[in-house]
Amino acid sequence: MSPGLQRAIVAATMMMATILVILDVTIANVALDHMRGTLSAAVDEITWVLTAFLVANAISVPITGWLTDLLGRKRLFIVATVAFTLTSAAAGAAPSLAFIVIARFLQGLAGGPLVPLSQATMMQTFPASQRGMAMAVWGIGIMFAPIVGPTLGGWITDNWSWRWVFYINVPVGAVAVLLAWLFVPDSTEERPAVRRVDVPGLVMLVAGVAALQFVLDRGQRDDWFASSLIVWLSIVAAVALVALVVRELRVAEPVVDLRVLRHPTFAVATSAMFVISIAFYGIMVLSPLFTQILMGYTAMLAGLVLGPGGLATLITMPIAAALLNRIDPRWIIVTGCAVNAYAMYLMASLTLEASYWNVMLPRFIQGLGIGLTFVPLSTVALSAVPMREMGHASGLFNFIRTAGGSIGIATMATLLQRGAQVHQAQLVTHVSLYDPDVWNHYQTLADTFAARGADAVSAEGQALASLYEMVQREALSLSFIDNFWRLAWIFAAVVPFVLFLGRRPRVVEAPADVERPAAIVEV
Repeated sequence: MSPGLQRAIVAATMMMATILVILDVTIANVALDHMRGTLSAAVDEITWVLTAFLVANAISVPITGWLTDLLGRKRLFIVATVAFTLTSAAAGAAPSLAFIVIARFLQGLAGGPLVPLSQATMMQTFPASQRGMAMAVWGIGIMFAPIVGPTLGGWITDNWSWRWVFYINVPVGAVAVLLAWLFVPDSTEERPAVRRVDVPGLVMLVAGVAALQFVLDRGQRDDWFASSLIVWLSIVAAVALVALVVRELRVAEPVVDLRVLRHPTFAVATSAMFVISIAFYGIMVLSPLFTQILMGYTAMLAGLVLGPGGLATLITMPIAAALLNRIDPRWIIVTGCAVNAYAMYLMASLTLEASYWNVMLPRFIQGLGIGLTFVPLSTVALSAVPMREMGHASGLFNFIRTAGGSIGIATMATLLQRGAQVHQAQLVTHVSLYDPDVWNHYQTLADTFAARGADAVSAEGQALASLYEMVQREALSLSFIDNFWRLAWIFAAVVPFVLFLGRRPRVVEAPADVERPAAIVEV
């Protein structure tokens, strides 16, 4: 086989694995409402399907380097892909909410190493003269997933079942494993001695992040600190995360190197990315729920609302990259935040009678803003760090981004549920059968049910149930609007962070014999 053909097969294999991981963040969004019905889950519970994956993904990424030293790049890639494929099948076959959450957590653990491994394999496989083009093609593969993910997930859910959103990974994963086994070369580098993994730090990381995520996910349902479980888990999260910070600043080889935060520009940019990720992932889960629960969209149509946002991001990302060398990157980021805030304002202005185009437009505008935000912010952050610390900085930056996303999903789901309860309590005080307008509407409903064959008692009961359902629907609608406004203010809150960034990225040149790793930007 010619070297060129082998490289093409390796590139296709790496793109398969990368697309699988990134696709699983977006493809499941539009299926949440269907999963909610099948698994008998509330709105704030079904989002665990997303947060479990993101939390596990964030946990496994920092130990990818250690696992690579232990197993070798090719072997780790195959093991991780096999595990990802098997856990995808388990998620599809899930009989209960607890089962699918556990399967998604394991899937996230398996998927964490695949993106950095595929990038490193591409860099190893292609000669220096072709690496730029290879990484560009790989980047297109990364952007392909969020564009087609929501629409593909909607089509699969409507025409087959939400379970096939996960089953679809099985044949693709099997092909990727076979191609990797046959065509991906073993690393030609001498494998270094296996570094000691910071086991106590890893335990603190897992315990702290998992406990915090559980508190955010279950706090509303368990009445927060009225629950002894929530109290104890909050203590575990606080103690574990504080201990993690103290330890990681002292050990020689930390699992998460916090010392890179001593660079002011990197620290500020990372903080800004954390806040932006809360809002970005928050809207990714709110939008499909809004369109399906309140507007009656099919999963496919909800996917067609989300999909154009990925296309818009694909348009503005290269524009933002080109502008970085011409204007102050702070103004690009500020523009992106303003565009995102405006998109959330449009979402908050929607009514339940809005057309598809009125719903899709804010999502498209938001996609434009994300492209103007992620690229310059990532570039400014990583350009402020010396090359010898680039690996640690990139790992921490992406860990913070993923952690922000999982917190954003959990927080928005909790606020949505809580807001609906508050609005419902307020609305019911204004709904009384002694009100002439309410009474007339009640009578109209009762007459309608009676005309359909219900007896008088049943017709009155169904009319009352319909009134109650209308109140619930209106309360949920108001809660969605509140959350859209919160997201707008979150994007606006990033602007002060941005103003503290340096005017230009300070690019630290690497020695001649050191390859500059490409930054990973996932959307």
